Amino acid sequence: MKRLLALLLAAVLCLSAASTAAAENPASWELTEKIVVLYGANGAAAADRISQLLGELETVDAAAAEKWTAILQLWHGSELTINEEILPDGLPDTDELCLVALGFQLDPDGSMKEELIHRLETLKRCAQKYPNAVIVCTGGGTARDNPSATEAGEMAKWLRDNGIEPSRILVEDKSRTTAQNAVYTLDLLKKECPKVSGLAIISSDYHIATGALLFGAELILREEPDMHVISNAAWKAPGGTLSRMFQAGALIELLGDKQTAYDIYFDTYDIHEILPLA
Repeated sequence: MKRLLALLLAAVLCLSAASTAAAENPASWELTEKIVVLYGANGAAAADRISQLLGELETVDAAAAEKWTAILQLWHGSELTINEEILPDGLPDTDELCLVALGFQLDPDGSMKEELIHRLETLKRCAQKYPNAVIVCTGGGTARDNPSATEAGEMAKWLRDNGIEPSRILVEDKSRTTAQNAVYTLDLLKKECPKVSGLAIISSDYHIATGALLFGAELILREEPDMHVISNAAWKAPGGTLSRMFQAGALIELLGDKQTAYDIYFDTYDIHEILPLA
């Protein structure tokens, strides 16, 4: 882990200069990525160093320091309650609620894997419980041998075939990662459903905390105080995990540094079947 941390911090320093955001404020960019990598790698053990770096960030970019302090607090509290199989009672049954269904890599021929079907079964129960909620299916093309198939497209088709009103369903089919799920879904909602104020993340249980973190972080970065992640529902998977370091990579991807993010993804998980980031 120490070697990985050293390599990643070196990558942060080397790659940030090529980024537009880094060019605008390189000191802010480098400090932010250092903070995220340290938090992901060492957690509480790096608390003093992270606090010091946040202080340095405040001196060069007070707005970024405020945002990333909030994101770290959100990250620290990401051991959230996960609702198995269905959303809880008491959510708004209006089009201010959006059920965000996160995709899963397709089989090479474009068909859905069993895990994605289970997520959709969970989504269907939630959609029936909250019949006025908007639905977003998010996920791009991950079928090796079928470039016309997308996760979101197949998900939407399944929902229509299983009785969900097509007018409720929005399709976000450009994203390849959970970070991109957040970015492109929020873009879509801003354009198509500006009334949405509450997001409910639908995924597998091990993926919920990461999804909630990234959507919450992107809302903080966008300064969207009127929209929040308010709930979730999960299919209980027989296995699977996403580490804090993987989450660090995803947050760095939100910053726009895809190369460092992808280095982290490859170094923490064997995901070499995933297509290159756009």
